[in-house]
Amino acid sequence: MRKALPRKGRTVLCAVVVLAVAAYFAYDFFFAPKPEHKSYAEFYSLVADGRVGEAVLSADGIRFTVGGADAGADASGGAGGSAAVTEYRTDNPASPTLKEYLLLHGVNVKEEKDAAAIISLLFDIVFYLFFFGVFLFAFRKFISPNSFRVVRNTGVKFADVVGMDALKRDMTQVMEILKDPAGYAAKGIRAPKGILLEGAPGNGKTLFARALAGEAKVNFIPAKATDFESMFMAIGPMKVKLLFRKARKRAPCIVFIDEFDGIGTRRNYSGSAIETENTRIVTALLNELDGFEPARGILVLAATNSVKALDEALIRPGRFDARVSVPYPDYEARKKLVAMYCRGKKPSAECTEEALAKKFDGFSCAKIESVLNRAALLASQAGRDSFTMEDITGAC
Repeated sequence: MRKALPRKGRTVLCAVVVLAVAAYFAYDFFFAPKPEHKSYAEFYSLVADGRVGEAVLSADGIRFTVGGADAGADASGGAGGSAAVTEYRTDNPASPTLKEYLLLHGVNVKEEKDAAAIISLLFDIVFYLFFFGVFLFAFRKFISPNSFRVVRNTGVKFADVVGMDALKRDMTQVMEILKDPAGYAAKGIRAPKGILLEGAPGNGKTLFARALAGEAKVNFIPAKATDFESMFMAIGPMKVKLLFRKARKRAPCIVFIDEFDGIGTRRNYSGSAIETENTRIVTALLNELDGFEPARGILVLAATNSVKALDEALIRPGRFDARVSVPYPDYEARKKLVAMYCRGKKPSAECTEEALAKKFDGFSCAKIESVLNRAALLASQAGRDSFTMEDITGAC
């Protein structure tokens, strides 16, 4: 295996190449022999006499060859003719009829691009490369097949979810149907296409969805409303189709759409660009939810904080067969949450699990964690190792 040149060696090599190119052009410009100059009138006469064999047209002038006995006489000051071919140059008047005139007199005409034309061509190439590069980047960014990742093992089980015991029991049979859809279909039982998880923010809807996939041991494809937003029109519906196409290939699987009210809102035909895009996304969702068979083993879990904002056609039975409420944690669940979130922290003697569970009545899971973390921070700022109930009150 060849070793790559060190940076210093590459620098020297580039410098040598640049100097060689510069030397070539310098020699060509200053030292290379130049053809003898003739007036344009002489050139025109030579063409008329049929003595010009080839002419090279460029922006800097015209190079032409004269062949035959007369050319030899011209080159030797009138001495004996020979069949030598001599090159000359003359000015280029850029006449629109010049090329036609030369061709009519049997001259082999060639055209050379000048430096400005070559630079212009290079700029055009760079522009198109840049344009298509931006297009490909946008394509990969907004509608790439890798937009939605497939999680084969979420690493979360029901044991990691505190509380929600009734919800876990309700989902047990759904998991069995999801793992063996064909077997249940033979009994006339179809798996639900979708389950809507509703509840206040921070109560663990996303964690529960991951735990359900981990417990069922199926693929998990997470998405959120912002994944379908784009500065380009019609990208949102394309992403919806891409998501469900990937789900069909990875079945059995759970598709989890968080912040569902961000894309599934009621359709509004006001005509604005935003509403038009939202209508297209909802329509694409309707088509996809109707387009796959329950026997394929695909379950759609959608989490929302506001069911009232969702389009009624989207959440009707047959698309979302069950609507499950994720409540605030009860007293027993709050005690378990306090025990879990106090790991690594030092509560004072008065901050028992029971006392804190009563204090946190009506708090979400996320808020309990935030308050305990804030209380520990307040205690640390006061120079204490353990936090007190006063710190808890201040953190609330």
